[in-house]
Amino acid sequence: MAAISASKWVSLLLTSLLLCIKLTQCSVIYDKKSLIINGQRRLLFSGSIHYPRSTPDKAGMYMHLRIGPFVCAEWNFGGFPVWLKYVPGISFRTDNEPFKMAMQKFTTKIVQMMKNEKLFESQGGPIILSQIENEYGAESKAFGAAGHAYLTWAAKMAVGLDTETKPTMWTEAWTGWFSDFGGPLPHRPVQDLAFAVARFIQKGGSFTNYYMYHGGTNFGRTAGGPFITTSYDYDAPIDEYGLLRQPKYNHLRELHKAIKLSERAILSADPAFVSLGSYEQAHVFSSKTGGCAAFLANYHINSSATVVFRNNHYHLLPWSISILPDCKNVAFNTAQVGRTSRVHMSPTNVNRLSWQAFSEDISSADSDSKMTVSGLLDQLSVTRDTSDYLWYSTSPKVMLYMSSSMANTQFTGNPHLHAGMNKISLLSVAVGLQNNGPHFELWKTGVLGPVVLNGLGHGSRDMSPQKWSYQVGLKGESKNLATPTGISSVDWVESSFADNHRPLTWYKAYFNAPEGAEPLAIDMKRMGKGQVWINGQSIGRYWTKHATGSCTPCSYAGTYRPVPCPSILVEADPEFDSRVRGNRWRCIHDIAYEKIDKLRCVYGRKLYTCCKFEIIVNCYKRALQ
Repeated sequence: MAAISASKWVSLLLTSLLLCIKLTQCSVIYDKKSLIINGQRRLLFSGSIHYPRSTPDKAGMYMHLRIGPFVCAEWNFGGFPVWLKYVPGISFRTDNEPFKMAMQKFTTKIVQMMKNEKLFESQGGPIILSQIENEYGAESKAFGAAGHAYLTWAAKMAVGLDTETKPTMWTEAWTGWFSDFGGPLPHRPVQDLAFAVARFIQKGGSFTNYYMYHGGTNFGRTAGGPFITTSYDYDAPIDEYGLLRQPKYNHLRELHKAIKLSERAILSADPAFVSLGSYEQAHVFSSKTGGCAAFLANYHINSSATVVFRNNHYHLLPWSISILPDCKNVAFNTAQVGRTSRVHMSPTNVNRLSWQAFSEDISSADSDSKMTVSGLLDQLSVTRDTSDYLWYSTSPKVMLYMSSSMANTQFTGNPHLHAGMNKISLLSVAVGLQNNGPHFELWKTGVLGPVVLNGLGHGSRDMSPQKWSYQVGLKGESKNLATPTGISSVDWVESSFADNHRPLTWYKAYFNAPEGAEPLAIDMKRMGKGQVWINGQSIGRYWTKHATGSCTPCSYAGTYRPVPCPSILVEADPEFDSRVRGNRWRCIHDIAYEKIDKLRCVYGRKLYTCCKFEIIVNCYKRALQ
């Protein structure tokens, strides 16, 4: 498929799903049926786009502004700054004065920024909805009365509670699911997604937001989790690279067309329920002006059905809904999908790269340590999230050498100890911070203990209470090796990925910008775990790890959960891939590509669109060749 920029597709997508708006004074109110824009009820579809992950151009659209400040979104620390955790007496997302004070300050700032730019509909701008807070189900149960008091305060602080008639709105219709290192790629069949949306509309829903409609990339160290992948593709209709994912994109487009044809009837009447069988039913909207629309549903997950509705026969596939905008002719069925297509990763015209390497000196891991205390500390309290890496070092004294082993709950190893003083250094590597859950700000990271030495002649020795020295980050980070100015601060040696395994090694190479304007990615299959920078800009973490679990085709039928469909299924072309000849499906286990966004070189104040690029790879643990 030809590559087209994400911003262009966002423009095409959202102007087709939403209603284009002229930036003039307008009125937005609501009743129990829908939003009312300029005096007319409107049925709206929207698609989530995360600007830090994929930035579109202006497209003249209505906007639903989700302020947060808690966003979850698999974003590092749920979108909160780490310093907030250390405000005295704070407790996140409950009836807590320090938190509410910070939240009100943030919300006020965001709202004022929008007002300054005249972006709210009352100012003639595109923002017709603003949302405070997000995903409070688990917290509501955990915090009880304090949680209810907090939500009441948040609502009053934002807009006030002055009405009981609100339209039915769905702010997160999942198009897929996020992925984590070591897990298979989740997939939501579009038949089920379309079924869920149609079912929501047939019961009176009038606003549907897809999460996500455009996938993206967790550049830098923004991915949360922990262990959320750099890719935030989400199996979305527009993928991480800005390309259309078919048939999901086209199938949803046809769904929206059918629903929009039914809009007048849907928004002018309440649905009437009609039973058509044990698993079959109809929801009928009949307006006083004569308009009529019907949704015919078959809830059986295995069997098709033929039903009679208004003296006509209709064939319904399993777990499907047919939409009849005139109560007679079928405009769309959620389970009838067109042909799929596939995007191929092709090699560029870049020649084989010449690599140089710099290895960290592990023996001096704590030479610049500025902190030595008794006991093991929480990693975040030491690093304040300035680095993924934290060295824990201690020096146990062994009176008589014997065979020994060291263990904690996550690691078991066999250190080579000798009589007298020894030095043990442990490197803790964080892969994103917790981003949701009640009191997630209290979750600890790093080496939590116990750290135990076994087989020293005196049984086991718990070294957790000993004095430990702490060193934040790697030497390469302190020297800013990933930046154009810091790259010359060390001596690099010629290297090859065919060399013997070398942990904690930095690699660098140069390449010219590939021809064309298609999306680019770096193939990291031969690497193990680490981070990547292009011209000083971090494009994220990588971890080439094969997924665990099954990798088999899944059925679209039944209530969606991320687990039943744990793999992206790609229709195989026997002529393209002989490895899958005779099989209808193959599945992709791991993510081995890192997206490069907006490749460019900057020298002084001058921007060059085509020049030599510098790639830096921090390899924590390189895979064996």
